[in-house]
Amino acid sequence: MGVPAFFRWLSRKYPSIIVSCTEEKAKECNGIKIPVDTSKPNPNEVEFDNLYLDMNGIIHPCTHPEDKPAPKNEDEMMVAIFEYIDRLFNIVRPRRLLYMAIDGVAPRAKMNQQRSRRFRASKEGMETAEEKQRIREEILGKGGFLPPEEVKERFDSNCITPGTEFMDNLAKCLRYYIADRLNNDPGWKNVTVILSDASAPGEGEHKIMDYIRRQRAQPNHDPNTHHCLCGADADLIMLGLATHEPNFTIIREEFKPNKPKPCGLCNQFGHEIKDCQGLPKEKQGEHDQFADCPPGMEQEFIFIRLCVLREYLERELTMASLPFTFDVERSIDDWVFMCFFVGNDFLPHLPSLEIREGAIDRLVNIYKNVVHKTGGYLTENGYVNLQRVQMIMLAVGEVEDSIFKKRKDDEENFKRRQKEKKKRMKREQHSMLGGQFAPQPLGRGNRSSHQPISNPRQAIFEMRMQDRQNTVSASPNTSFTSDDSPSPAGGIKRKAEDSDSEPEPDDNIRLWEAGWKQRYYKNKFDVDASDKKFRYKVVQAYVEGLCWVLRYYYQGCASWKWYYPFHYAPFASDFEGITDMLSDFEKGTKPFKPLEQLMGVFPAASGNFLPPTWRKLMTDPESSIIDFYPEDFAIDLNGKKYAWQGVALLPFVDERRLRAALAEVYPDLTPEENRRNSLGGDVLFIGKHHQLHDFVLEQYKTSEKEPVDIPPELCHGIQGKLALNENPVLPDDKTVLMNKAAMVISNVFILSVSFKDPQYPEDYIFKAVVLSGAKKPPAVLKPGDWEKTNNDGRPWRPQLGFNRNRRQVHLDQSAFRTLGHSMPRDRGQSGSGVYSNIAPHGAYNQGNAYRPLLGRPQQQIPKLLSSKFKANSGATPLLAWNRMPHSQGPSYQQNQYQAPGGPMNYPHRPSDRRDRGRQVTKQCVVFAWASGNAMPILHASKMAYEK
Repeated sequence: MGVPAFFRWLSRKYPSIIVSCTEEKAKECNGIKIPVDTSKPNPNEVEFDNLYLDMNGIIHPCTHPEDKPAPKNEDEMMVAIFEYIDRLFNIVRPRRLLYMAIDGVAPRAKMNQQRSRRFRASKEGMETAEEKQRIREEILGKGGFLPPEEVKERFDSNCITPGTEFMDNLAKCLRYYIADRLNNDPGWKNVTVILSDASAPGEGEHKIMDYIRRQRAQPNHDPNTHHCLCGADADLIMLGLATHEPNFTIIREEFKPNKPKPCGLCNQFGHEIKDCQGLPKEKQGEHDQFADCPPGMEQEFIFIRLCVLREYLERELTMASLPFTFDVERSIDDWVFMCFFVGNDFLPHLPSLEIREGAIDRLVNIYKNVVHKTGGYLTENGYVNLQRVQMIMLAVGEVEDSIFKKRKDDEENFKRRQKEKKKRMKREQHSMLGGQFAPQPLGRGNRSSHQPISNPRQAIFEMRMQDRQNTVSASPNTSFTSDDSPSPAGGIKRKAEDSDSEPEPDDNIRLWEAGWKQRYYKNKFDVDASDKKFRYKVVQAYVEGLCWVLRYYYQGCASWKWYYPFHYAPFASDFEGITDMLSDFEKGTKPFKPLEQLMGVFPAASGNFLPPTWRKLMTDPESSIIDFYPEDFAIDLNGKKYAWQGVALLPFVDERRLRAALAEVYPDLTPEENRRNSLGGDVLFIGKHHQLHDFVLEQYKTSEKEPVDIPPELCHGIQGKLALNENPVLPDDKTVLMNKAAMVISNVFILSVSFKDPQYPEDYIFKAVVLSGAKKPPAVLKPGDWEKTNNDGRPWRPQLGFNRNRRQVHLDQSAFRTLGHSMPRDRGQSGSGVYSNIAPHGAYNQGNAYRPLLGRPQQQIPKLLSSKFKANSGATPLLAWNRMPHSQGPSYQQNQYQAPGGPMNYPHRPSDRRDRGRQVTKQCVVFAWASGNAMPILHASKMAYEK
């Protein structure tokens, strides 16, 4: 969904929805990797029933990753996809269903955004390749070192589109992967697997939602099914809320800002291509084990608990004294609808609503103020009440002018702060330590060349005097030369690149000034703002888009042909007279075929994925549709700073002209291309241990041609139609095709069969309600009346994971001190702790003695004591600071017992051995052993003992 900052805003406003994933790692024994047994209970202390994978969110980072070197060939890409799915299955461990959905042919409204993305990707890819070649030649010409350039064709990510050979090979590889896992992995043996590849029309996430909607409408559906959906798009959160399922969780990669990326030339971390110097590769780790992936670079996952988000929204949207009955489910539907105004994949966002400026909060506040006048909710089961929406939008329009002015003020304040920050950093650079105090890089050069500091007091004095002279001589108007020294009195003109202010794109609209609406329509639409007929046309198209998007989220695709025919959105104040606008769509529309969609979204540079005669239509000057494929196009920043935030001004594809041109080249398709150009369906896989196995096998034995209903009692309540597959995977098949090569799987005991969701009439309305029998999950947020109802004064314990009863780990301050003294510096070297040979500090708080946590099992306590102390509990424990290694010299022993006021605040070691016994120790550390509990108690006490 086109809301880049939505998840960041959501996670900051509602932080308790996030839960870190616990992942069990595979172990190695004698060089053999032992896989994780996913049949065991989930380490996240929750059991999921269904796992849904939006596969395009997996395919893209595996084929062209940003944080590591790209795979060398297609086979490595497929293996990376397999490993990614294995990780997700290991974390989630579904018990009933695994649904893998790849984006198929999208509706026409989505194709416009796909077209913009692919034209940009092709243009940026070519520019990046040219830039890399130029910098490579410069570095090699200066004698720099770069690894030899691999002879391989540049991977065009545009091939991840339905109808290409890559997507066809991916479907074959996934069939092999599913067959292998069902045949060999114990965690998969009772799981039903459904694969919806790129031949099945529809976006991946919407195919998943359509499956859930149709299963919910069946009488045998379990209303307490725990769903888990994998994907990074923000619209998955909206879709999950739209299902009204009480147990819905989203798993996604944890976003880590400023994550290091490898250089595209030398594959080293720490710099970009433009800053590459061609230096030899440094050793990463003792054995260069971190060459391709530095430590801590592995991507981690998080859970988003939508049940907790529903709690947050219920609190925020609850309103008192309503003229109608408050329904939290209807309020959540209205919240989802209002988020569409901020942006989505099908409509541009309104100019006055930016999520970074708190647009959703502003809409919610207006909604709560106006809903008393509307007399009801904005939406119902995916249908919009335009009269009530008009009241909301006109209320937003009343504050549009103040929004634009505040946006300008915020931008100016931000620029001012950035300018001051740059000046402050520039001043600090002049006062940085230099000479023998300058920082020395580690790991480079000869370490023996580093000389010890000589006469430090004099050196510091000279640096201080020099800094004072620079401060006096440099007035506020003094400019600096390129070597950071003050320029002559007359000064010199600074170059453009030395200026504190960065060049900004021209903004001809100036929304913060009067007349902004006239300038907007003149610049963006090339019409006068007084042309009310045209403005009404734009608003009507936008209102149709809002109705189409909401219907798409709650009922499915209302029309495969509809799309928004403008690049820009109207203003909220233009939403007048929308009550009578029609929101019905043409029925019976069909999606494009895969190769037709490629012609609608691909630039000419990606024409190699198309048949030759089709490709010619993109490049031939005499082609009737040559205007659909411009070699270059403008990008309107539209008030933004970066090109990726701008609007690609591409011509819209005329469907009738496109189909007329393709009709002439359709006869040129080969049988293989005709197969790739056909629309397919879903395939269901089961293993030999599945209850449905014998039922499906009997269908193949009898060669039943008609689709049959799935017995829900044999398939975890899943319902639908089964039909014999043309290329099935059957028992005793020893080969499964993977990427043009026959991969052998011995002893195959799985089955594949075509699957079709339950069918409903075209005008059927899926109810957006919580099903009867659904159990509401326990509340996670702190009750608002906790202090009033909590009579015993217990503090509120926040729930950090899925299990409310999980006991949290607790360490007292004394335990942390113990770990600090006993834990080794380098793991595996016992007795080499940070303070292993230093006694505890004498300033410990004596009143904060460690209190053991009773009732803990003994095996959970770390071994803080030596084996000698275990053998004789009455002896003094041999702690790290009691061990005196033989390598310590007299100087160390003397320093350890300094006079009072020294580093350790300990008295002198008595020189006379006879006087040692009479010495009174005021501060010492004693380890006591709690009866029945193996936890050491660290406390300070006063002891006097005589010889």
